[in-house]
Amino acid sequence: MQTEIMFAGFGGQGIMLAGKMLAYSALNAGYEVIWIPSYGPEMRGGTAYCTVVIADHPIGSPIIINPEHLVVMNRPSLEKFASVIRPEGVCMTNSSLIPITSGRDDIDEILIPCNEIAMNLKSPRSANIVALGAFVKRSGVLDMKEIEKSVEHEFERKPKVIPVNLEALYKGAEVAENFKR
Repeated sequence: MQTEIMFAGFGGQGIMLAGKMLAYSALNAGYEVIWIPSYGPEMRGGTAYCTVVIADHPIGSPIIINPEHLVVMNRPSLEKFASVIRPEGVCMTNSSLIPITSGRDDIDEILIPCNEIAMNLKSPRSANIVALGAFVKRSGVLDMKEIEKSVEHEFERKPKVIPVNLEALYKGAEVAENFKR
């Protein structure tokens, strides 16, 4: 088993953090993992992205041309990367900021209003965690309990934000589970 996931959005949306949390969760679950961030001018509001490769065997190359899955938080990222997702992959689209779909019918595209969900939880900065929960639940790439451990570990220095981030994680998962296209 090997799966490749790309996280993409504006710099500042927590794209790198979401990818890193998925990577750490997979590593803790005993998988081989590669996490590659894309830094540079993207950090100042342009398109930022990272890729995560998860496998049950040694990973031959960190280069991903056609990821299986995409977690996309803004329209420019959807327009740039939707065409490279492999058929049957999951595309988690943040419908709060993306008023269009990928236009593809060979993928499982779920439209999740990540920003709205985060705002309703009184935690606007947790939209990336909503997206992560939605993606993990829909794709089944890892068990939600593994991601929960990663959230707790990531925010252990700020214990007051752990409950709301866990709530965001599971709210994203719930919405994704019930999403019908």
